[in-house]
Amino acid sequence: MGRKHNKNKKQKTGKGLDAKQLADKLLHFLDQHYGKAFNAKQLANRLSIKDPVVRGGIDRVLQQLIQKGDVSKDARNAYSSTKEPQFFEGEVDYVNPRFAYVIPDASSGLEEDVIIKESLLKHALDGDRVRIMVFPGRNHSGRLEGRVLEVLSRAREEFVGRIEISPRFAFVVPDFRKMHQDIFIPKDQLHGAQHNQKVVVKMHDWKEDDKNPIGSVVRVLGKAGEHEVEMHSIIAEFGLPFEYPEEPHLEAEAISDKISEEEIAKRKDFREVCTFTIDPADAKDFDDAISYRKLENGLLEVGVHIADVTHYVQPRTALEREAYERATSVYLVDRTIPMLPERLSNGLCSLRPHEDKLTFSCVFEIDDSGKVHKQWIGRTVIHSDRRFAYEEAQENIDQASGDFHEELTHLNTIAKALRAKRFEQGAINFETVEVKFRLDEKGVPQGLMVKERKDIHKMIEEFMLLANKAVATFIYSKNNGKDTFVYRTHDRPDEDRLETFGTFAKRFGHSLKLANMNQVAAQLNALMENIQGKPEQNVLEQLAIRSMAKAKYTTEPKGHFGLAFSHYTHFTSPIRRYPDMMVHRLLQHYLDGGKSLMRNLGK
Repeated sequence: MGRKHNKNKKQKTGKGLDAKQLADKLLHFLDQHYGKAFNAKQLANRLSIKDPVVRGGIDRVLQQLIQKGDVSKDARNAYSSTKEPQFFEGEVDYVNPRFAYVIPDASSGLEEDVIIKESLLKHALDGDRVRIMVFPGRNHSGRLEGRVLEVLSRAREEFVGRIEISPRFAFVVPDFRKMHQDIFIPKDQLHGAQHNQKVVVKMHDWKEDDKNPIGSVVRVLGKAGEHEVEMHSIIAEFGLPFEYPEEPHLEAEAISDKISEEEIAKRKDFREVCTFTIDPADAKDFDDAISYRKLENGLLEVGVHIADVTHYVQPRTALEREAYERATSVYLVDRTIPMLPERLSNGLCSLRPHEDKLTFSCVFEIDDSGKVHKQWIGRTVIHSDRRFAYEEAQENIDQASGDFHEELTHLNTIAKALRAKRFEQGAINFETVEVKFRLDEKGVPQGLMVKERKDIHKMIEEFMLLANKAVATFIYSKNNGKDTFVYRTHDRPDEDRLETFGTFAKRFGHSLKLANMNQVAAQLNALMENIQGKPEQNVLEQLAIRSMAKAKYTTEPKGHFGLAFSHYTHFTSPIRRYPDMMVHRLLQHYLDGGKSLMRNLGK
């Protein structure tokens, strides 16, 4: 088994196999078949031992294992393992058609995954919750192995796929890469599906001895290969909703589009202040707006105004429950599946120009160096003077002409100062290449375009970062981080992963000193600048990002390593992110003097 043995000292039982190796082989087999007993001949056959000398030594080696207490023998001269297995519950992570891993529950105390051969999965699929038995000992690769005893619950029962119909039966070939068996469809369960159509099928039964599960067609999507059909297939495959349920839709339609004077009186009024939005040309929902006002003290007042979604989406409503379930808007190549109904996302909450809108705002008194002298956070009402596409705003800056070009240029100057300050404080400058599909009138992709990040994109980003940081810092400072809040955190990177990345980068001639965690940002920023325009740029940018820890939402008031912020949250996109709605609710609760909340504010 890969070891070198001294032939003069090791007792051999046959060609290439000594007594210890044979003992290991026998014991491993019996451990993996806990609860079953085998005689010597059966063991030889199951282990494919054909050499007569080795077969003749099996009885002797088994006797030695009995003496050690590793094996027992019954009255029929059948041998079994004496080791006790372990039993756990966990989630299946289906890797390929030959085996899967089960991730044990955290409460099990088991800190490694258990590998399970396909024949021992009991038809468990990716994401299913299962009860497993872990065999004693480890396999030859040093891993724990086991078998599924029971499928406790299915992660999914519906699959998207292409149906193949023959004269006697039909099968659906699933699109899902981790479903490796076709689904048998009885002829009376086709429900109008035709050969080679895309369908949604529900799996009903999968007997232990059957190779294929049995299901029925629950939705016919259309002819395979057609653009609209394939898009609906993707939506169904990932369990995304096709449409809004009636109850939240009716709730949204019932909301008045009039803002009462009583509501306006509760807020700071920015309707007379110069305000505009800057978004992609094809955007329909405008989360954020920027206001600009010069103050008598020589400072600039910059307002970051965010749609006040939680004014319209109240707790314990159907709208709230649906937003909670969806969690975010989902952006596909030719469409958006919104978190909120269109009446809210593109209407009431969208900060459209020339309309009074309710907002939640961070307002900064700031100088040209990016230093914030004073800030205010609270609910406001605004009236946007102009809706810019990124390209329009950038052109006005570049040509020093057009609507609000002076305001845009001034804001861009401050944004550059904020950006420079972030990098001085240790932020990492990851400028990855983004692409956008060019679509025809039917939404079919015709080609790819590289999305160029210009100053205007970076300007909006800096002011959104400033607002997110301000909200998180404000809440943390109120009670030394003891008030429950939703933070967006990013841990320091794993040193081993950084070392691996540094070794890879060295192959392209880039030497990195990543041992000192305090120098990581500076080293990576220098690398990112050095590889601009070079053939290795894209691969090194992607691998650098992968060497970082993943950002996450948590109530732990930790920092954000990549941004070099002590505290950070997501406040600026409540139209498309449920965590931002949570932040808005918590923020207003604490602004009102409320005590720390320990329960979620949803539903």
